[in-house]
Amino acid sequence: MPLHPAISSGNVAVITGGASGIGLAAARRFASAGMKVCLADVSDRLEAARAEVAALSRDADVIALRTDVSRMDDVQRLRDTAYDTFGAVHVLMNNAGIGAGGGPFTDYAGWQQVLAVNLWGVINGVQAFTPAMIAQGTAGAIVNTGSKQGITCPPGNTAYNVTKAGIKVLTEGLQHELRNTPGCRISAHLLVPGFTFTGITKGNRAEKPPGAWTADQVVDYAMDAMAAGDFYVICPDNDVSSDMDRKRIRWSADDIVRNRPPLSRWHPDYKSKFEAFKLD
Repeated sequence: MPLHPAISSGNVAVITGGASGIGLAAARRFASAGMKVCLADVSDRLEAARAEVAALSRDADVIALRTDVSRMDDVQRLRDTAYDTFGAVHVLMNNAGIGAGGGPFTDYAGWQQVLAVNLWGVINGVQAFTPAMIAQGTAGAIVNTGSKQGITCPPGNTAYNVTKAGIKVLTEGLQHELRNTPGCRISAHLLVPGFTFTGITKGNRAEKPPGAWTADQVVDYAMDAMAAGDFYVICPDNDVSSDMDRKRIRWSADDIVRNRPPLSRWHPDYKSKFEAFKLD
């Protein structure tokens, strides 16, 4: 299958959270396609990641910049560095994220931290880069990394869910604006990984659990979905099929439509109903 037109040899990709996980896997894929790559992260692994990606490309075609995405001045500096170095940006991947958070009335500091990185990091990326990318007049793509927790919102980490739900709403609004901007050739995509073995999810495990996908599998799936023109890139994994994802999403939406208790999937009065629904 052909790639999205923005993913082309000589084009430029900027990736936040690019030192590991899905961001690093995407960087490797872009470099292998002949793209120039700008990696952004706060991790000490950033230079090692740059060297790894550069090994797949000409060394001068890969740069790295320490960037705190929660700070707009850092993100603007990232934009300016990418444009000053390469002259354009064709793919922006707002991927930086953390797993911290808190419950509805607990861990206020965790709320502030996860909102600053996960949500404001994406807002800052969209605000800083989009006008310049539109002005280029070239094909482009903005990929924002969300989560299934921002769609079905399971109990356990409300703060994290809020950030990922916010990314979903932001990216939907972004795509609407892009498609209604005359002459705009930029598309937006909401990347929703399934269970993926990354630094955020692995905990103390040294080996990938059988149910998890690798970051490379997520990126391969995303490349195919973007090429097909998909906005919602909802990845399955080895435990949860695409069909099961659709059922879970439909059940969650029906909480509103049917005026059920919120998060009824985890409500004892609806447990058997949901189990029956899964088998339909």
